[in-house]
Amino acid sequence: MSAALVGGLALTGCAPAPAPTVPVVEPVEAVPAVSGMSGLEERKPDLCHAKDYSGALGQPGSTIAGLGITRTYRVVEFRGIESQEYDPNRIVFRLDQAGNIQNVDCG
Repeated sequence: MSAALVGGLALTGCAPAPAPTVPVVEPVEAVPAVSGMSGLEERKPDLCHAKDYSGALGQPGSTIAGLGITRTYRVVEFRGIESQEYDPNRIVFRLDQAGNIQNVDCG
């Protein structure tokens, strides 16, 4: 190989890389929220009549079965996993760490 060829190959390895092309992104306008849209923030009035069971607050969770509830209800253990479907007619009893009824609401 000639010295000129070797020198030329050595210089090509030191050449700066081409500048990367940056795509141009057009700004997107914010779309205002639609009024009347239902979602997780919306709560219906006390359709499940949870207030009727407020006397059970502080009682052990085992007393729920004896309350004579005729509609669907859910018992959520302390730090328990709860599905996210919302049913305004379902009564939800939430238990504290000791297993006592901490809260009663709809959902």
